[in-house]
Amino acid sequence: MATVMQAPREMVEAVADLRLPPKADRRLQSLMDRNSDGVLTAEERDELEALVELSESIALLRAQALRALGRPPR
Repeated sequence: MATVMQAPREMVEAVADLRLPPKADRRLQSLMDRNSDGVLTAEERDELEALVELSESIALLRAQALRALGRPPR
């Protein structure tokens, strides 16, 4: 059985608006490009994995918030 939690609408709106900061997004794109070229160092590979996990977590939170708000992704 799922637990239902109440949250203030403005909090849910804030979660729905979450994004990676622009600098982190640019770094993620750069690392993905370098990964496609096969030129990542071990440290960069670890950084890429961490940024991908963060990006996926944000996407899941946003999806849940948008669903609670009854809004499609934009």
